[in-house]
Amino acid sequence: MELFAVDDIPEIEPGDDLAALIRERVDLRPDDVVCVASTVVSKAEGRIADLEDFPAGPRAREIAATLSELDDREKDPRFAQAVLEESVELVMESPFLLTETRFGHVGVNAGIDRSNVPGGDLLLLPKRPNQSAARIQSELPADQVIVTDTCGRPFRYGQRGVAIGWDGMPASRDWRGQLDRDGREMGVTVQNVIDELAAAANLVAGEGDGGTPVVVVRGFEFGDLPGSQNHFRDLEGDYVRQALRGWSHSPTGGEA
Repeated sequence: MELFAVDDIPEIEPGDDLAALIRERVDLRPDDVVCVASTVVSKAEGRIADLEDFPAGPRAREIAATLSELDDREKDPRFAQAVLEESVELVMESPFLLTETRFGHVGVNAGIDRSNVPGGDLLLLPKRPNQSAARIQSELPADQVIVTDTCGRPFRYGQRGVAIGWDGMPASRDWRGQLDRDGREMGVTVQNVIDELAAAANLVAGEGDGGTPVVVVRGFEFGDLPGSQNHFRDLEGDYVRQALRGWSHSPTGGEA
């Protein structure tokens, strides 16, 4: 398997045809996996906003005041309002905003970016990343597209690439029922393939002003294992979120 960045992708503006820009710069094969950074997907879809678009309500002002007290830096309540409007659940309110987006991704500040946003203050995540991936894929020779983002993880320092949208492939492959090297049957191993490919692509894409937003994965083989579209963990099996919910509402834990 090899990964390579697609060079010379220009600054993306609302309405740009991402698929056409990619086709013009690389000869794709049907079995390629094209990983596209959510930043350029959002820009092409016009997901650029100004803080003035989010007049702060009482809840946002309360959240901003609490966060300002924690680190002695003034927080803009309009940003808190933007996070609230892009979320379906505020999982944690302190010491940062951990939210679930409308499409199921859990991350800090609803994934709203405040860097590399020409013409606006905020860059929101795509509204429906799976549909974005499907639209791009339908106009490419490659059969598989992943929309990627970067976010932190519990118990780990730093950020890594993750998948927030995908099309043309299962999200995970299931090793349960397979035998390990000692002949024991595996009972819990489900491999999140799209996250692993997104993380590998992020190593090639880079960060900052030298980053490249499109990476091609060539030679990846899913194999003959069962696959599924399960990606975001259901609440019933998400014990970390259940614990956070209990902590944030407990009289001893305070309000997160």
